[in-house]
Amino acid sequence: MKPRWVLFAVLVLGVGAAVVWRNLPASKAPAGASAAKGGPRGVPVLTAIVAVRDVPIWLTGLGTVHAFNTVTVRPRVGGTLDTINFTEGQSVEVGDVLAQIDPRPYRSALEQAKARKAQNEAQLANARRDLERIRALVESDAESRRILEQQAATVAQLAAVAQAAEASVADAQLDLDFTTVRAPIAGLTGVRFVDAGNLVTANQATGLVVITQLQPISAIFTLPQQHFPALRRRLQADSSPPLVHAVGDQGVVLAEGKLDLIDNQIDTSTGTVRLKASFPNADFALWPGQFITAPILVDTRVQAVVVPSEVVQAGLDSPFAYVVKADQTVEARAIKPGPTVAGFTIIETGLTPGERVVSDGQSKLQPGARVSFEDTPKVLASGVKPLISGQ
Repeated sequence: MKPRWVLFAVLVLGVGAAVVWRNLPASKAPAGASAAKGGPRGVPVLTAIVAVRDVPIWLTGLGTVHAFNTVTVRPRVGGTLDTINFTEGQSVEVGDVLAQIDPRPYRSALEQAKARKAQNEAQLANARRDLERIRALVESDAESRRILEQQAATVAQLAAVAQAAEASVADAQLDLDFTTVRAPIAGLTGVRFVDAGNLVTANQATGLVVITQLQPISAIFTLPQQHFPALRRRLQADSSPPLVHAVGDQGVVLAEGKLDLIDNQIDTSTGTVRLKASFPNADFALWPGQFITAPILVDTRVQAVVVPSEVVQAGLDSPFAYVVKADQTVEARAIKPGPTVAGFTIIETGLTPGERVVSDGQSKLQPGARVSFEDTPKVLASGVKPLISGQ
């Protein structure tokens, strides 16, 4: 009886196993069944489509912002500083009154100079009348020619004195005008160095205030010397100044300007060349002393073949990219990459627009390997404008 019960138990277990097998989901079926049904599964990868677009080429330098002009305002005459007519940090225009020095001594000196001038002019007029009378007497032989020559010399002397008196009046007037201290440039005032009531002197070492011109504003930055040929080619091809961006710490473009100057020599200690650019700075986004990144546009590659930068792989002989063929196997194709711009690379040779290339997962691949992808291939937008780039 025991063998019959054993046989019956084996049959029951077999039927139960068959029922469970039929009710298993497809995902829990053994790997061998899937392989037999659909073939081996490929290596999962991410892909991108080789695109064509216009690519601006930027060379990126580092620099600092400088005021377009900086002037230390100093008094040009001495005296008591009666009033200060500006507040610290105020925006001023050319000719605005900044301070007033006591004008009374200079007004008095002007009046004295005018009196001397009037006196000298009266003497000159009288001497000229005498000269005319003596000339008439000489013509009638009533006076000697020597007296005429002496009077002519006197007239010339008095004319020179009158001219000097006129210059003295102009000089005194200028000193009086200088008692009103005016802004020589438009800009922002800084910290006031002297308070009202102090005695100031002409051209004293400590000025009254420093004015900085911030509109426009300048930036001085450097580029490695290997970029100098590309910059020269740009200037030779187009006489208009190249576009320059001022980029802040967060990668945001703060201002757009133009290149003003390439320094006349390369710094031998650093191997860099200095450049100067100017920016309108209408919103005061740039401030003197500020550190910036300064990309400069030197070229635009029209209809360039581009791929995401991660597509390019380093090979023993040359860079290469994995190209996905129609049968979903990959080919390791040698390529010649160009400049890298804002996350994508220009391909000089090796790839054709529209081809599908592997952008992630290359470490698991080898030539001829089958791949699988469920992603939408990455397509580069044609209107993206890079902010920071360069090669």
